[in-house]
Amino acid sequence: MDVVISALASELVCRLISFVSKKYSSQTHLKENLEKLQHLLLRAHSIVEEAEGRHILKPSMLQQLKTLTEAMFRGYDVLDTYMPLEKIGEIEEVSGWPLPITRRPNMMELTRACSQVESTLENLETTVTNMTEFVVLLTGCKRMFRSPYSGYLYIDNYMFGRQVEKQQVINILLHHSPFRAPTVLPIIGGCRVGKKTLVGNICAHDRIRSYYSSILHFSGDDIQKINYENFKRVRTLVTIEFVSDVSDKEWLKFYRLVALAGKGSKVIIISRLKKLIRFGTVNPIQINSLSQEEYSYLFKVLALGSANPMEHPRLALVGKELATVFQGSLIMLNVYASVLRNNLNISFWTRVLQLFRVMMHKNLTIFGEHPKTLLEKDGSAVDITGFSLSSLSNTSFRLMLLTAQKDASGGGLPQMSFGDIIAGSKILPAKFQLVWESRLPPHTVICANCTAEMPSKLPPSPMKKRLKLCTSSSL
Repeated sequence: MDVVISALASELVCRLISFVSKKYSSQTHLKENLEKLQHLLLRAHSIVEEAEGRHILKPSMLQQLKTLTEAMFRGYDVLDTYMPLEKIGEIEEVSGWPLPITRRPNMMELTRACSQVESTLENLETTVTNMTEFVVLLTGCKRMFRSPYSGYLYIDNYMFGRQVEKQQVINILLHHSPFRAPTVLPIIGGCRVGKKTLVGNICAHDRIRSYYSSILHFSGDDIQKINYENFKRVRTLVTIEFVSDVSDKEWLKFYRLVALAGKGSKVIIISRLKKLIRFGTVNPIQINSLSQEEYSYLFKVLALGSANPMEHPRLALVGKELATVFQGSLIMLNVYASVLRNNLNISFWTRVLQLFRVMMHKNLTIFGEHPKTLLEKDGSAVDITGFSLSSLSNTSFRLMLLTAQKDASGGGLPQMSFGDIIAGSKILPAKFQLVWESRLPPHTVICANCTAEMPSKLPPSPMKKRLKLCTSSSL
């Protein structure tokens, strides 16, 4: 019996030693690969930044740039997922105290992390290696501008990403057409994905401003009011935004007016409606939402500002979670980032995350949809009651979003910034207006009218609607 117990004890000790050894080896391997990934990302980012300052004409080079950019942001996403945990582990080892909001990964999670990091590293290594010819050809492309040294300053004041789409649009606008008829380029994309920001950035480009003697901006709602007096007989770039469809007759009248301008004039159509592609004379440019990897990277850079994420690993983890629950909303990204950047405190960031989760779940319960989806619908309201420091239990706050002009009036309502409420540190008045202005051209002003409503005025939740229907059908 003693021999059996001794053998079992010996086996257990051997397995324990093997487990600890394997876990330590996995942790060491993970740390080494994360460091390799970090260094490789610096190489990839330097290539992308250099490409942003060059005028690339070849479609094949633009496709290569797109491939590298996608691989780079996937790399950043993996690095931002696991590197903060490594840094937090190092802090715990030095201090001897575990940090809140984190826990040690188990063996299965550690194995999964090692596999994901290794796979991402191999993919990025292959992509960067395949860019050798691209880098050589890039030196032959004309230089456009030099990016500022600070990535935070660059991204905070200029358009982020969209480099391939931007180059495609610029190439079309600078292309010399032998025909008198104006070129029409449709730029189509979803709600608030950055279509006007892209066009505004391009119209402010030095080469575009020097190429066109006149740049005009119109709204599709005013298409019937446009006449020949709006156009000079010079090369003109016209941008027109449509929120609804336009008849072929109205479009033809407008197109003939543009044709009165100088030879080489062009038109950019901006819209969510794919049916307007029919007016294009060249292939449309499709603007999609940022990928989750791009979105997370942008939020990290804007929220942390000039601070090093590796010096604030807990903030980096909370920021990544915020970027996930925002579900790609650029409005939420910009509003929250500007507030968080001014308070790099883990308690503050955690509270902001908790309040957003409460608000998100309440809207899912009441309306059956995420706040991002509600904000994108005309006439939809969003419940923000949870943001009020102290509100009556029988009162709910409803927010109605609208896009306004810069001089939009709030109708005498008191104005608050989005930053005033998202931390839940203020008592909300019965009626007020939220105002936020985009930092990028065309500096769109986002306004939201907020009103406290009694329960009798509030719409029943989808759950209650379904329950009522089921009860009625059973009678």
